[in-house]
Amino acid sequence: MKLQSDFLVIGSGIAGLSFALKVAKFGKVCVLTKNSITDTATVYAQGGIAAVIKKTDTYEKHIADTLIAGAELCDEEVVRMVVKEAPAQIKELISWGVEFDKTDDGKFDLAKEGGHSEHRILHHKDNTGYEIQRSLTQEVLNHPNIRVMDEYFAIEVITQHHLGKIVKRSNDNIECYGVYALNKKNNTIDTFLAKTTLIATGGTGNLYQTTTNPEVATGDGIAMVYRAKGTIENMEFVQFHPTSLYNPGETPSFLISEAVRGFGAILRKINGEKFMYKYDERGSLAPRDIVARAIDNELKISGEDHVFLDCTHLDSTELLARFPNISQKCKSLGIDITKDMIPVVPAAHYLCGGIKVDKNGRSSIKNLYAAGETSSTGMHGANRLASNSLLEAVVYADRAAKDAISLIDKIEFNTSVPDWNDEGTTHNEEMILITQNLKEVQQIMSNYVGIVRSDIRLKRAFDRLEIIYNETEELFKKSKLFVRLCELRNLINVGYLVIKMAQKRKESIGLHYTINYPPKKKEA
Repeated sequence: MKLQSDFLVIGSGIAGLSFALKVAKFGKVCVLTKNSITDTATVYAQGGIAAVIKKTDTYEKHIADTLIAGAELCDEEVVRMVVKEAPAQIKELISWGVEFDKTDDGKFDLAKEGGHSEHRILHHKDNTGYEIQRSLTQEVLNHPNIRVMDEYFAIEVITQHHLGKIVKRSNDNIECYGVYALNKKNNTIDTFLAKTTLIATGGTGNLYQTTTNPEVATGDGIAMVYRAKGTIENMEFVQFHPTSLYNPGETPSFLISEAVRGFGAILRKINGEKFMYKYDERGSLAPRDIVARAIDNELKISGEDHVFLDCTHLDSTELLARFPNISQKCKSLGIDITKDMIPVVPAAHYLCGGIKVDKNGRSSIKNLYAAGETSSTGMHGANRLASNSLLEAVVYADRAAKDAISLIDKIEFNTSVPDWNDEGTTHNEEMILITQNLKEVQQIMSNYVGIVRSDIRLKRAFDRLEIIYNETEELFKKSKLFVRLCELRNLINVGYLVIKMAQKRKESIGLHYTINYPPKKKEA
């Protein structure tokens, strides 16, 4: 089956749906989702969205906080652009029905999180992402120009390669004509042609054994664009959230929001001793990379499985009102957060790199855009500042939408694209080949390419991953496609990119910390 749309969107989080709503006035929009429209990383975003709202805050403060957290590797022009465009995007989210919490006097109840110098986080309780997803989903499903097709797994970006032409990474004329996607309901592979395509498939959290990301976060968009010879960058900067709830066997790991520490919670060892001031003068409010490394180091020293996050000294009424979902989750495990400390451990959380895009969300492939976690805009540098991710996603969705709208009348559908060819392939009957290789990939990445790295660990990870890559590619070529196989292939691709880019960076900076190149101590 071949379907045509002016705007094709792969992914249904904040980036994908806000883009779809913005372009829907100018043509037909098709949104593909791997599972359902609400199965996204956006849903899991607890903390909120950062923006300069109150009078005592300034753009310059937000910009400075972002640059400091990003270890000075951010693109300052991009940071300035995103921060200054934030208020307008907040207003539009509100116009779509997003309800941010307010104080009794009607002002926004702004929270403060690690790395921020001011209270500037708009939130809805402790489930901001859920509230954003709810409102955007409702708007999209009610829009006559938007067609949502769930249970579709995008396999490959269609370029000149599929027309029999040789495409090299050095080419500057690669064009996107749409995607091939697997219909999970009937196992057919359909062709989706489009004038413009937005990749908004989220991150890569399932590269690791422990992650706060949903199961759909398998690096699909990044892997597709890499195979299509698009430019990928900064993959070594994988952010581990310092405080996921320690509950072995639960997937994804439940996130204990950054906002809890912003509210006043304190990290402690098993014996109750505070430890963060040994690592940073900001204590428990230090940026995520510093806190995650500190916890990792304390666990290696002590041999314990977790540390504690202590909220017991905080006002219990305000605590429960601000974090009802976290409280309820902990309560289900027998933890009363007003009386008991919360066991926490770092977990893979966010990818700062991805598909390289310009200020309009354009990738290196013509007519192909990327936004959200799957993109690399220059906003985050070597470490994302808390609550800047939802902000970046909605600003870049807006800029990509405006650019795509300006070009849409100049682009023609390429109707010569052939159907997917799977002649000679058979159904795989040994799922153990997939499940075992997936476990090995996650073990390799967790043990060798985690919070702290070394040259020998990276070399070992690459050598092990290469074996699994060859096995999986052989299986891919002879198998009828199915989701688990495609996801494994994508994870191997993005794992390779993380390792190779980590090997090239001969320094410790931000989220990439290696014992072979320890950071230089600042002079007093």
